[in-house]
Amino acid sequence: MPAGEAFSAGQVDAIERAISHARAESDLTYSVFVGAPDGDLREQGRQLLGALGGDADHSVVVVIDPAHRRLEILTGATAARYLDDRATALGAMSMTSSFAAGDLAGGIVAGLHTLSEHARHPRTLHSGLAE
Repeated sequence: MPAGEAFSAGQVDAIERAISHARAESDLTYSVFVGAPDGDLREQGRQLLGALGGDADHSVVVVIDPAHRRLEILTGATAARYLDDRATALGAMSMTSSFAAGDLAGGIVAGLHTLSEHARHPRTLHSGLAE
């Protein structure tokens, strides 16, 4: 479904800002697909993740089928080290609670925030001193 049909310009902007913020906060790449999948939703997510090529390992793909009220969150190998099943479940809950209230765009923004918050990498300090 083209973004113009599902979201207003302001909603698209809010989602794009949330994606940028999530990337800056967690050093992972986020992609969101909203619409009817070509077949199985999870398989659609796998294909989208695979299409990211070299970025796939550091990526999180959120696939949403609003018509069938389905959601999948897939992570690449490196992203999965920061986002375990519990963290992705919390992200999904953030989204679905807003979706249930009729706020698709707000749910996406809230879910991306939750995911990036849980994927935040700990900051390390290097002294540069050899022992």
